[in-house]
Amino acid sequence: MLTPSSPADAVIAHLKTLAAENNLAGMARFGIETETALGINNPALNRIARQIKRDHGRALTLWDSNIREARLLAALTAEPQKLTLDRARQWAGDFNSWEIVDSVADLFVKARLEATLIPEFAADEREFVRRTAFSMIAVAAVHLKTEPYETILAWLPLVEAHAGDDRNFVKKAVNWSLRQTGKRNARCHGQALSLAQTLAERQDRTARWIGKDAVRELTSSAVLTRIGLQPLPR
Repeated sequence: MLTPSSPADAVIAHLKTLAAENNLAGMARFGIETETALGINNPALNRIARQIKRDHGRALTLWDSNIREARLLAALTAEPQKLTLDRARQWAGDFNSWEIVDSVADLFVKARLEATLIPEFAADEREFVRRTAFSMIAVAAVHLKTEPYETILAWLPLVEAHAGDDRNFVKKAVNWSLRQTGKRNARCHGQALSLAQTLAERQDRTARWIGKDAVRELTSSAVLTRIGLQPLPR
């Protein structure tokens, strides 16, 4: 039985007992990198994270194992207040899967590194590092509830600047960040929708897809009702 005092090697040994190779093909179909994966599903990993709780030193060792499941646990159990910018940059250099990116993006926002890392990572040409910037925008739009809305809107120029990046894992994160910004509240909605409409008219195929998809969600009755706006007449 794992406990909060369990060392990294005990956690890794336990993970290996749960290996399920029959899950790997299904993971790969969802674009998850499986070369170092054990095939353990995320609900099981979340249960382990609740058992072992946060321990920053252990999380760093788990990350260094290069095992998919251990890295996901590192993201779940690192201590945000102890995460440094240098360590965040080091981890970002290791990213090889959208799944790892999105899990760690949540940690980076909890560590309040977003103000520095979002513009820095958006400018980075590496696919998964750039994805991290837009995953962080999406996470921040949802979870930084007390942050002024101007902070969230200030990242929209990055969305516009990189809406032409046609790499699959970047364009989906750019789209996600735009939609989550628009769904944050009524104040964010107008500017996000305006940008989405602009992108929807672009000649560039990727930008047009990002814009049209965002317009579709941001003008839906469900979204408009949730943020207190009048649904559009049909």
